[in-house]
Amino acid sequence: MDSIYNQVIEALIFASDEPISNSDIIRAIRGIDGDEIDVNDNDIEKVIENLNLLYTEKSLSFRIKKVAEGFVFATRDEYSKYLGYLSTEKSKRRLSQASLETLAIIAYKQPITKPELEAIRGVNSDYILTALLEKKLITISGRAETVGRPLLYGTTAEFLKYFGLYKISDLPKPREIEEIMQDEDFIEQRKKIMMNLFEEKMEEELIENSRETQNNSNTSE
Repeated sequence: MDSIYNQVIEALIFASDEPISNSDIIRAIRGIDGDEIDVNDNDIEKVIENLNLLYTEKSLSFRIKKVAEGFVFATRDEYSKYLGYLSTEKSKRRLSQASLETLAIIAYKQPITKPELEAIRGVNSDYILTALLEKKLITISGRAETVGRPLLYGTTAEFLKYFGLYKISDLPKPREIEEIMQDEDFIEQRKKIMMNLFEEKMEEELIENSRETQNNSNTSE
């Protein structure tokens, strides 16, 4: 494959709003330069490997990473805490503790039914499941071969993108989760997140109290 396609592949990944797959890259190249162009999955993997080596040699802050069965540009892990601090966009769609708990159970136990999920959580999960379905983080993957044939739930490609995973087997193992939980940076970030949640809750309560006061005032008039 001609070396010019190194830059073509790099440009396609850079410009893509979503993780771009090998097949999409090949289709774009052949769509412009003809079906006779000899390019395959191994060629693309090799180009990406060489690009990442180049980024490493130049001490650049980003890499090309596999996410949701495709490729994206992503900053190096050591800079994630700085990005997280300023990531107001993501904070707006931050998942609640209950949603994260439910999502974790589904991710590790999938495919799983609602009764099985609720048996683990110990609470009704109707609202959480609906919210996760709306966010496209989970999907209905079929029906269980048990009495009543309850729906089965599993994670989606959107779930992989949200958590920066290439495939579901990339989920951290229980031992790795334990190590993460003990990490000082994680503990510090968790404190900040909890403080933000507390402040948001207080702000919501103040707004609600203000509305109630206004409504009572209007009623008394």
